[in-house]
Amino acid sequence: MPTPKKNTYTVKPKKFLGQHFLKDDDIARRIAETLDQYKSMPVLEIGPGMGKLTRPLLDQGHNLTVVELDAESVAYLTIHFPELQGRILGEDFLKCDLATLFPAQFCVIGNYPYNISSQIFFKVLDYKDSIPCCSGMIQKEVAERLASPPGSKAYGILSVLLQAWYDVEYLFTVSEHVFDPPPKVKSAVIRMTRNNVTSLGCDERLFKQVVKTAFNQRRKTLRNSLKPLVGEASSMMTDEMYNKRPEQLSVADFVTLTQRVEALLHTTPKQ
Repeated sequence: MPTPKKNTYTVKPKKFLGQHFLKDDDIARRIAETLDQYKSMPVLEIGPGMGKLTRPLLDQGHNLTVVELDAESVAYLTIHFPELQGRILGEDFLKCDLATLFPAQFCVIGNYPYNISSQIFFKVLDYKDSIPCCSGMIQKEVAERLASPPGSKAYGILSVLLQAWYDVEYLFTVSEHVFDPPPKVKSAVIRMTRNNVTSLGCDERLFKQVVKTAFNQRRKTLRNSLKPLVGEASSMMTDEMYNKRPEQLSVADFVTLTQRVEALLHTTPKQ
């Protein structure tokens, strides 16, 4: 098969990969600028597609590696970005061994596929001590969820788990008309910057479990939603906090709640 010509080779967006290629150079530049403070640090771009964001990242001097699952996009990037030779990874980001790829700290950026954006952020959390900043574009509704404060309808599992370790900024909204093909929803650009928390002061695995269990039945009070987690010890949930619903609790409140749940799990109720 002959090598495609650089000026004629394009990539067809694939629905099953959630591909919506950004067409607007100015928005791409603005997304790249979210990492201006981290030019001394390696950057991993997720899902570069045809490289609309890749170009300004390189032009702005970032030490860039890209990871792209779509073989057609990998071929396109190989032709159009020879300066990335050896740094175009034809892999699934969710399966990447990031500790091997980046022995030291690095940043993450991308025009993230809508269908796996939550999974991407959960993986970022797994490497939170190695990723001081993660920014990029996602579905507007998800962006609002990540940045939402307690008390909001959008506040949920991802809000709490990410805000425990990162300061989340909703930067700007992006119209659906600057993509090919246009998505059915608006998008937004966010930036997550690692905060100063080094320890939550509770069992982190139980913290995740408490947050997920509470929000999985968010219309119930914590006293009712957490019963499956604490079992017979639920009879000892007498504190006023258990009368609240999960969206009413801050990250600090969830830490306190986790400490109390842990104490309950180690206590056998009197018969």
